[in-house]
Amino acid sequence: MLDKRTIIAFSATNDPERAKQFYRDVLGLPLEEESPFALVFDAGGTMLRVQKTQGHKPAPHTLLGFEVPDIVADTRALLGRGVQFERYPGMEQDELGVWSAPDNGAKIAWFKDPDGNLLSLTQFV
Repeated sequence: MLDKRTIIAFSATNDPERAKQFYRDVLGLPLEEESPFALVFDAGGTMLRVQKTQGHKPAPHTLLGFEVPDIVADTRALLGRGVQFERYPGMEQDELGVWSAPDNGAKIAWFKDPDGNLLSLTQFV
């Protein structure tokens, strides 16, 4: 039934101004709309609604992921914009924080937005 429908992605923020600066200026997502309820960004053709909330607590898992063609270039670009990549004990990550999945060779790097929501970059091979 929904196989031909467009996905809308959601996130949440306690600090809309910081979220707007991060998603627009650091990640480069165009801000399409700002209302009393949400910031709406265009994430490569997918609507990303960052809901304005009180008391938001980030989930312990990846909330949003971006598929990228060159994870090294994009990781370096984000590092240059002040993004810090996460390191996880027991996972072999390279000097940029990129992990290679042993099952399919995908390369993944994780980082957080200002509200602590976990985001990722993934390059499929």
